[in-house]
Amino acid sequence: YVGAQIMCWTFIIHYGTALFTASPYNMQEQAAEVLSQKYNIAAMILFCSSRFVCTYLLKYVKPGALLLALAIGGFALTLATILIQGIAGLYCLVGISACMSLMFPTIYGIALKGLGEDAKLAAAGLIMAILGGSVMPPLQGAIIDLGSVNLGALTLPAVHASFVLPLVCFVVIAVYGFRTHHYHMD
Repeated sequence: YVGAQIMCWTFIIHYGTALFTASPYNMQEQAAEVLSQKYNIAAMILFCSSRFVCTYLLKYVKPGALLLALAIGGFALTLATILIQGIAGLYCLVGISACMSLMFPTIYGIALKGLGEDAKLAAAGLIMAILGGSVMPPLQGAIIDLGSVNLGALTLPAVHASFVLPLVCFVVIAVYGFRTHHYHMD
C-alpha cells in the first residue's frame, strides 16, 4: 500500500508536466510543474476529506469489504490513468487518493485483530512494511526514464505505463480485502 501511495503522489507532477508541456497546452516546463503541483495538493485534500467519508462508512460496511471496494476503485482509476490520455487521465490519478484514504488504517486494524500480546510485534512488522514506499518509486522512475513503452500495437508514454506498478499493488490489496472479508468474515 505505502508503495502505491508514494508512487501516485510523487509522480502526479511528472504525469501533469508531461501533459501540460504537450499539445494542446504547450506550457513551459516550469509553469507545467507549478500547475501539476496544484493537482498534487488537490490529491492530498481529497485524501484527507475521503478519510472522514470512509471512516463514516465503516459504521455500515465491514473493514475487509470496504478495503476490497477501495482497492477495486484504486485499480480502476489507475488503469484509467494508464490508458486515458489528456486531462481526464490526470483527474483519474488525483481520484486515486480518495481510494487510498483509509487503506493503511484498515490494513493495520485487520492485521492486528485478535492477536492479543502478539499485536506489539506484529505492529512493528507492519510499520517495517512501509519499506515499499522507498523501494517502489525508484522502479517507477526507471520506467519513466524509458520515454515510451511499446506494448505491441499500443505505445504509451512511459509516465503512463509506469503506473502499472501501483496497479499491481492495488491488486494485492484487493486480494487481501477479499480474503479478509470472505474467509475470515471480519
